[in-house]
Formats: sequence, C-alpha cells, structure tokens
Amino acid sequence: MNTQRALAISLRQFYLLKGSPIRILPLFIWVAIDILLWGFITKYLNAMSSGPNFVPILLGAVLLWDFFTRVMHGIATSFFEDVWSRNFLNFFASPLTITEYLSGLVFTSVLTSIVGLAVMLLLATAGFGLSLFTYGLATITFVLVLFLFGIALGITGTALVLRFGPAAEWFVWPIPAMLSPFASVFYPVATLPIWMQYLAYSMPASYVFEALRGIVAGQPVKVSYLLISTVLAIAYIFAAGLFFRHVYRRAVRTGLLARYSAESAS
Repeated sequence: MNTQRALAISLRQFYLLKGSPIRILPLFIWVAIDILLWGFITKYLNAMSSGPNFVPILLGAVLLWDFFTRVMHGIATSFFEDVWSRNFLNFFASPLTITEYLSGLVFTSVLTSIVGLAVMLLLATAGFGLSLFTYGLATITFVLVLFLFGIALGITGTALVLRFGPAAEWFVWPIPAMLSPFASVFYPVATLPIWMQYLAYSMPASYVFEALRGIVAGQPVKVSYLLISTVLAIAYIFAAGLFFRHVYRRAVRTGLLARYSAESAS
C-alpha cells in the first residue's frame, strides 16, 4: 500500500473543509446537542433520585455511542463527497487501490471523530462533571473497540451505496439508531428478549457497554469481554473490506462505476 496515495484522499477532504467552513459545523454541532440534552436529563434524574449517579451511567454511554456514530459517519461522509462530485472514475483511473482509498477514508474519519470527541468531552466535563477517568484506563481500550466497529460499519455503508447508487444514501444514516437497541447502550443485555440477546452478543458494542456498566458499579474489568469485543470488531472490519472489494469489482465488471448516478440501482 502506498501511504502517500492514501493520505492524498484525506488531504482532499481537508481542502473541502478549508474551502467550505460550513462543512465543519456538522463535525460537532449534533454531538454537542446530544450532550446538552442528555446532560440535563441526567441532572434532572439525579435531582429526583437518591440512587446512583446517572452522569457516568447515561451521559457517559451517550458520549461513547455518539463517538461511535461519528466514526461511522466520518467514513460515509467522505465517501459521499466523492459520490456527489461523481469523482470515482478520476480516482480509480489512477493507480489508487481499494485498500489505499479505504485507508484514506478511515484516516479522515479519525481526524473528524477526534474533533467531535473533544467537543463532547469539553461539554460533558465542564457542564455536567463527567470524567472518563471514572471508568479507569480500560476506557481507552473500549473506545478503540467502538472505533474499530464504527470503521467496519462505515465501510459496509459505503459499499451499500456503491452497490445501489447514491439514492441508497438513506440506508447509511439510520444504521447506528437501528443498532442501538441491540448494543444495550443504556441497559443490560439481559433486559432484552432472548432472540435479541443473540443478536446483541454478536455485536462488539454490547460487550463494551456491559463491561463499562460493571466498572461504574465497582466491578473489576471483564477482560474476557474486552477480548471478545476486539476479536469481533477486527472480524467485522475484515468482512467489511471483503464486501466493499466484492461490490467494487462487480461495479467495474458491469460498468456501473462508469455510469454512476442518482439512478444507479442495478
């Protein structure tokens, strides 16, 4: 893999942001609204109850889930910039490989998601007293798992749009919302019906939030959950890469890539 070509994909996104500052706003505005909304909800619950502190339980979960969403949408948005400008032929008429292209999207997502995470941490810490140190150093490893899972879903979403055309963009945005009931962001997996529990345990995110709730409750870090979630996240990335490669090769073979437009759905 040529690192320079992969970084060139990210550089293009940087120039887009630099040339159109309005694109910078979505990097943090929605996550800021989420933190403020859930922050006031947790503050109200704490005032109404003498039970546990809801800030690390609820607001911390919202922060981490929003971070996961930012990672996924960061990849998707960078991909959509090429969709909207119909830039695929320019890219793949060059020596650029699929791995280099996807690596560039991932690197772009790293930068944009860090911006969103920084804004969320600033608001949550300054406004509502949330400290990720409440979870201990294990937080870093679990955040990395969410990051890997977000990458996998971002690549999968871009492959779906490449397969069905730009009109399928609506497939991508609601994916985090559809997965959140199974990820058990706000409640234990045991709360779910049995059939939903099977799906939950096939997702790395469910192990992350189960382990973090245990840490907040004073339990030791569940190393087994960390290992299982890491293996699952890596497996999802590998499967997503293969899926994107398969879709891309089909698009080239059928000529879909050359006539890519809003009506491309076959």
